[in-house]
Amino acid sequence: MATGRTHRPATRSRGIPEATVARLPLYLRALTALSERSVPTVSSEELAAAAGVNSAKLRKDFSYLGSYGTRGVGYDVEYLVYQISRELGLTQDWPVVIVGIGNLGAALANYGGFASRGFRVAALIDADPAMAGKPVAGMPVQHSDDLEKIIQDNGVSIGVIATPAGAAQAVCDRLVAAGVTSILNFAPTVLSVPEGVDVRKVDLSIELQILAFHEQRKAGEEAASNDGALPAAAARSDSADQGPDGDMPAVMPA
Repeated sequence: MATGRTHRPATRSRGIPEATVARLPLYLRALTALSERSVPTVSSEELAAAAGVNSAKLRKDFSYLGSYGTRGVGYDVEYLVYQISRELGLTQDWPVVIVGIGNLGAALANYGGFASRGFRVAALIDADPAMAGKPVAGMPVQHSDDLEKIIQDNGVSIGVIATPAGAAQAVCDRLVAAGVTSILNFAPTVLSVPEGVDVRKVDLSIELQILAFHEQRKAGEEAASNDGALPAAAARSDSADQGPDGDMPAVMPA
């Protein structure tokens, strides 16, 4: 069976923009749902809506794959699933190690979607001796002392870091030194990696903070809208308080 060490996706060599690469999993998820419902074809408008993008952007993205659909018919769902899966490198087996089997690491280990999307959890690794041998998601946790051997034995090129922030960089360095060239980082810290190593960061607290910003903005807009709905008498009273030179700006320039 092919492993991730000797096979790399062709996206870079084919010049597909990173923004397009980032949207391919969205299309694949929507297409997979259509395939599971035995839908044979889909229009660009329908697929774009399901993926949360506009149809013009979808057609542009698919042009990089050499897929243009058929006028009046749309795109063949099964062929697109294969085409995007191949482009993302998901038609082969990608062994993955998860380092840090706390609450988050254990939740990731128990996630059932890895196997159906081309990924195989090859090993669970933790620095706590008390965790060694403990079964999580049907696999025994292995001690971090054996990290390098585990990576070599399983041909791993993708590592997932779910450790506390203070341990993440040291774990990252060991993964890279052992041959891992792609890292998914859940630790709340920025990792430093050499050229040729790809890092994707997932920070739930940052995502929540962004949502908090939008909630605050919506609340502010609602308050401003309510404040602006002044009764006519109040509006006339404000006007009467203005000086002879006319309107005063709400905020004076500095």
